[in-house]
Amino acid sequence: MIDDGWDPIEVRAGGADDDELPTGTAPAVRSRSKVRHLAVASDPIIGPGPEADDEVAVTLPRLARHEITLADGHQVGVAVCGRGVPLVVVHGFSAEGILYAQTLSRLVDLGFKVIAIDTAGHGGTLGLPTGAQSMKSYAELLGRVLDHLGVPHAVLAGHSMGGRLVTELAANEPERAIAVVLLDAIVGDPWDRLVNVARVFPPILLGVGVTLVIDTATTVPWFRDPRQAAKLGRLVGPTVLGHVRRPWRLLGPAASILRSPGTRWMLDKLGKERVPVFAIHGDRDFAVPIATSKSAARRSRGDLVVVRGASHSWLLKDPETLPAIMLALMRGRLGTAVLKAKLDHGVDPVDATEDEVEAALYEPGALVLELTPKQRHHDTEDLHRPPRYRWRLLPARDPRD
Repeated sequence: MIDDGWDPIEVRAGGADDDELPTGTAPAVRSRSKVRHLAVASDPIIGPGPEADDEVAVTLPRLARHEITLADGHQVGVAVCGRGVPLVVVHGFSAEGILYAQTLSRLVDLGFKVIAIDTAGHGGTLGLPTGAQSMKSYAELLGRVLDHLGVPHAVLAGHSMGGRLVTELAANEPERAIAVVLLDAIVGDPWDRLVNVARVFPPILLGVGVTLVIDTATTVPWFRDPRQAAKLGRLVGPTVLGHVRRPWRLLGPAASILRSPGTRWMLDKLGKERVPVFAIHGDRDFAVPIATSKSAARRSRGDLVVVRGASHSWLLKDPETLPAIMLALMRGRLGTAVLKAKLDHGVDPVDATEDEVEAALYEPGALVLELTPKQRHHDTEDLHRPPRYRWRLLPARDPRD
């Protein structure tokens, strides 16, 4: 972890009391970990924040960043804010959860507790052993993290590589998924074909890499929106510095993407299990073409949302577009899925308090509830700008159509 000058705050790393732990549980379960708070109000700032037990008044919610230790000793970086239904967000290759802070803070008003998890070899999460041969190991780690946090069911959202991970997790354990939200995800027949060709002719990945570099370079809107550029620069800077210091961390995930089998079976499984899927994709994403999400939506019988004029990292370029899209989806199938999850757990969808929702949807004594910062936020219309991108929704249809 980069020494960024933030003050460490001790929190419990495990989810159970000492006398509740099974015999032989690793001492790491009871270890302490650093908490780092990132303010994401009108002007995001990186620096020391309030302790987890302090209740504070803020404008937009603040993500509390933590490093937790699983029972097997694996260190994982997570960031949490908000109250309500769990919305788990997994970042793309070479990114980390906190990069999406501006967007994630705006999702809390939809009734979500946002939980951003760093994947193996990214952010605050240790890499997997050399035996990790495919994305399956990364998805399994994600499942262990959710178990450790006390999150049995959630809306699972993933960007790019993160979309692959949440798709595989939901396909293997469909009972975990209230819904699956794919953001320019590397799932679908076109992506599978590209990976197959790359195994035979690896230089083809060079073209994808160059495209991603160009897209990343244009993510920070230096000239179009200097104010947003300054905010995003504060988030991107530590991540870039971390890659410069330890570039080898990205070799494992990159190799695992190449080694992984196709995604067709996952999408077919989600469709068969009737897990609500929402494939959201920029129509100017040249690194992961929109045909991938069209294929994913067809196979999973999911909705397709086309974001006009958006490239691969559009949700970093504009923090307002994804929350606006999610609001629209909550008025349709996504809202119905969340409502069903509440009813299935005996929650009154109208009159239930936040405490009652969390008591029903999380494990008793869930660690994630302890990690959530206590905040009274005042998210008003004047804090937001209109979304930069327009989009259109294509409702779910049968893959035989």
